[in-house]
Amino acid sequence: MQQKIHFECDYTEGAHPKILKRLMETNMEQTVGYGEDPYCQKAAELIRGLCKKGEVAVHFLVGGTQANLTVISALLRPHQAAVCVETGHINVHETGAIEAVGHKVISVPGKNGKLTAEDVERVYRLHWEDATHEHMPQPKLVYISNPTEIGTIYTKAELEALRAVCDRCGLYLFLDGARLGYGLAAEDNDLDLESIAANCDVFYIGGTKMGALFGEAVVICNPKLQEDFRYLIKQKGGMLAKGRLLGIQFETLFEDDLYMEISRHAIRMAEKLREAFREKGYPFLVENRTNQIFPVMPDSVLEKLSGSYGYSYQERVDDTHSAVRFCTSWATKEENVNSLIEDLNNC
Repeated sequence: MQQKIHFECDYTEGAHPKILKRLMETNMEQTVGYGEDPYCQKAAELIRGLCKKGEVAVHFLVGGTQANLTVISALLRPHQAAVCVETGHINVHETGAIEAVGHKVISVPGKNGKLTAEDVERVYRLHWEDATHEHMPQPKLVYISNPTEIGTIYTKAELEALRAVCDRCGLYLFLDGARLGYGLAAEDNDLDLESIAANCDVFYIGGTKMGALFGEAVVICNPKLQEDFRYLIKQKGGMLAKGRLLGIQFETLFEDDLYMEISRHAIRMAEKLREAFREKGYPFLVENRTNQIFPVMPDSVLEKLSGSYGYSYQERVDDTHSAVRFCTSWATKEENVNSLIEDLNNC
């Protein structure tokens, strides 16, 4: 029986072979723990170099939800809230983690999965122009993802506009980069780590969905927010005793441009698959150029494909059509993409 080929997410495989090789090579070395080892230090140096901002602080955590709740709870006082789009990960896919650490998430509709400067200004003014504002959570942090949950990406101009409104309103800007490489490798992208570091107070570079076994690199660009962050990592359960396991992975990803190399592979596979859907005449729930594809397809075709291919359901469009998500990743085999395209054409 043929094993099902999975396109429903971008973390169905383990880790890049170069990472596993390096973990094995260093397995019996003795190092100090809790992220103070030479590998974490080297990985942090590589990231600082790409940010071209020597004063940034780099910390390695295990997962995305953990990174989000640790950063947000570190930056906010008890009465303050985070602002994001309705589809934002902290709003819909973290089981209320931000609320569980005591902070409200204020969600707005946004546009194509993205938060706009106008959205932020509106939330800010609605709060402060209300005579009873002391009776409501105070917006203080702006949370965005790049790419977004629906695969769209921010332009440099959009990020700069968010930075400008945050400066005017005294807000922090935090970018979730769980899939950051896939955004940076997209054909319509004009951002890089330098421009992200220049405009965000904090962001993180995803590893879990980007070729690592696990791990996210939190980059704190605002010096005023760096103090005591390690205390808060430990308090939130994010300080890995064998921290070098994170450092080795990120050093490997950033040492020889592996991070971008594997990101570009994912985008090539996505573009090939996207074009196949387009040739079949299937519209898209949202247009993007990253590794997440959202075709609107006949239910009859989806049923035929479901026995051999994994995809994730998004929403019903009408009585006979549904929008679904197909993901490619650093590990997607071209032969699997070709197989899906062949079966798609035969439906």
